Amino acid sequence: MKKILAMLLCALLVVSCTAALAERVGVSMPTKDLQRWNQDGANMEAMLTEAGYEVDLQFASNDVKTQLDQVENMIAEGADVLVIAAIEGSSLGEALAMAKDEGIPVIAYDRLLMDSDGVSYYATFDNEMVGTVQGNFVKDALDLENADGPFNLEITAGDPGDNNARYFYKGAIDVLQPYIDAGKLNVVSGQTAFDDVATPTWASEVAQSRAENILSSYYADGTNLDAWLCSNDSTAQGVVAALDANYNGNWPIVTGQDCDIVSVKNMIAGKQSMSVFKDTRTLAAQVVKMVGQILAGEEVDVNDTETYNNNVITVPSFLCEPVFADINNYTELLIDSGYYTEDQLK
Repeated sequence: MKKILAMLLCALLVVSCTAALAERVGVSMPTKDLQRWNQDGANMEAMLTEAGYEVDLQFASNDVKTQLDQVENMIAEGADVLVIAAIEGSSLGEALAMAKDEGIPVIAYDRLLMDSDGVSYYATFDNEMVGTVQGNFVKDALDLENADGPFNLEITAGDPGDNNARYFYKGAIDVLQPYIDAGKLNVVSGQTAFDDVATPTWASEVAQSRAENILSSYYADGTNLDAWLCSNDSTAQGVVAALDANYNGNWPIVTGQDCDIVSVKNMIAGKQSMSVFKDTRTLAAQVVKMVGQILAGEEVDVNDTETYNNNVITVPSFLCEPVFADINNYTELLIDSGYYTEDQLK
């Protein structure tokens, strides 16, 4: 009898240990087509695994239906926490309702999940500050406070389905609009409203096509272009490709975001002026910490409880601070920190 009881006790201990180790985190990323999301997914998976969680990492190929199906499958397969970087912020309502019904906390990763009360937390970089950094870079590079001007500017913003894109745009425009109003900055194409400058899915080829149209319509006569405000690196790469093929004037200031390898190489070559550096290791580490706090029943770290309303609730958020890389500091920020190797940037 004692032997049987001992065996049962061991079995219970095994079950208990298995349960403790079975905490499962579903991580949904938009696509593998952009370097940034590959890095985010890899960092998240490595850190969560090291912390002892079982990780279900899925990439949705920039297809909303695929992402919805993947998240619903994560729920059905017993995820304890979901971390979701949405392709389209308002597209996952059914899955979020299902997660809420199952009592599964959801962390919106980098992109706010909209129109649902099934979002528990939001972790991102300070999105408006990203745009502010870009706008200030243009302001300082052109010395708008002191130079006479006028200077010619064009704008390429992000995906209208990505709630962050409007924050990036707003941060930059808030810096530059006074100079546009004063006539010191001239948007030759006249395209300044977000809906006119947005780039669906952040696609480089879409940004390139629009830039080619602008260059052929407004700059073919030799008009000089001084700056092209781009919200991220994939759009900046499209603009640089268009400039390479269709522009013969002085090379303009070109902004970006994410420090993609292609864009850093363009920076080194003098074709992209800066890129906002959002160290995905920092964001991933913060999310892993939040996951641990959720599963331990602890208070979850947030530093913003007012800004990010998703049309249903204001989502408690943790905002990491972005910085910019340019030709003067990219070695320190990107190579010395171990984010890239020198060989990757050759």
